[in-house]
Amino acid sequence: MEIEIIATKFYQYSVSIKGFSKQTIKRYKYVINSYRKFAGVSKVNEVTVDNVRNLFFYGRTERHWSPNTFLVFYKSLSVFFKWCISQGYLQENPIADLAKPKLEQKLPKRLAKQDALRLLEIVYNYPYSSTFLRYRNHALFAMFIYAGLRLNECMQLKYSDVDLENKTIFIHLGKGSKDRMVPISSTLSVILQKYLIERKKLNKTCPEFFASYRLNQGFTQDGLKHLVEKIRAASKLKFSVHRLRHTFATLMIEGGCDIYSLSKMMGHGDIKTTTIYLSASIEHLQGQIMKHPLNTV
Repeated sequence: MEIEIIATKFYQYSVSIKGFSKQTIKRYKYVINSYRKFAGVSKVNEVTVDNVRNLFFYGRTERHWSPNTFLVFYKSLSVFFKWCISQGYLQENPIADLAKPKLEQKLPKRLAKQDALRLLEIVYNYPYSSTFLRYRNHALFAMFIYAGLRLNECMQLKYSDVDLENKTIFIHLGKGSKDRMVPISSTLSVILQKYLIERKKLNKTCPEFFASYRLNQGFTQDGLKHLVEKIRAASKLKFSVHRLRHTFATLMIEGGCDIYSLSKMMGHGDIKTTTIYLSASIEHLQGQIMKHPLNTV
């Protein structure tokens, strides 16, 4: 049977039964199609241990894949092949005994406190063409720095998900298809309130929380990408939306937030993922070292 037909069934299963996100399905499609093109296979009976292994060898030696890229391909193909076995399309997993590289234990890159404050200042004072853009963009960047939302979570946020009265943000089906609640600080609450006043003045009634300026619809990821590029050029700061999320987490640790609460706010499936921010915060470590009992002697 054609791999393309089998893969389509796999994508449908992943969405309807497993509830995987569009981003996950997009990744599966990219990896499976990359394998098909590299190996020159079109039918499932053409899948072999050798042509699968050759893909990974080529990726590491010729394309210089990082360990993370290697593992993205490995995990995606592994899930697909295991499903093929369960459906009777394959007898064995051709990727089962592949040697995997260890991920480098790099500390997450983030902005220092003063740089984060400077970034928010520049976003607010940028010469926009309207007051709405000023308050919306300031609110958007504040969401990343004061609440640690992921890019997709911010773009998919609904107007009804933000409760300023009770100071909570409801994240519907975040990463891993998990719902969660994120508290709103008093500073973020003021910033969001200013944006909502401007939003109301322009009669924005779209369900998305962050609205487009010219149209009555949600702000797009392309629009955000363009905005980030402008602010990056204006501020001369090297940052991405994900780095702002790392900034939130590290600043929370430095402020004394416990790791369990931070893990819940970040939406991490495993608290071990959150513990890396303990190492990223030298201020936190310096505070902890002072707890050594001999420091008082």
